[in-house]
Amino acid sequence: MTRLFWLILLALPCRTLAVPVVPQFRSGSSQTSSTTESVINETITSHQYRTGYSYSASGHNIESADTNSYINPTATTLTEQTVGGVSFSWTSPNLEAVPRWKITTPGSAFSLQETLITPGLDTVTTITRTINSSTTTETTTTFGQ
Repeated sequence: MTRLFWLILLALPCRTLAVPVVPQFRSGSSQTSSTTESVINETITSHQYRTGYSYSASGHNIESADTNSYINPTATTLTEQTVGGVSFSWTSPNLEAVPRWKITTPGSAFSLQETLITPGLDTVTTITRTINSSTTTETTTTFGQ
């Protein structure tokens, strides 16, 4: 019988009393502020390669001593090279075939200037910079009832 009593008691609807929640304020505001700072360190490296050559000759009272009167060295293509992870091939002059020069008027003043710029790594440019940035966000929220 006791079990039956408890079973009936559980099955019957119960009246519950609840107290409503009523805010005690009429208006208000909220303020938030957030600051983010970042530092970026950056390094940029650039490699410039010269893949050909440049030969020049100038002067006075001179002329080519070669039978065919050529004034440029013959080109020789060499194998590939890798520098800084970059592969390239280049064209270089045969230094045995550089033009030979002779004085036009023996006994007179003369001048001769030869310039040979060979292929390969020309310049390396490295730029290092630091970027500092700061962002501030401010939020104000106003509310009322």
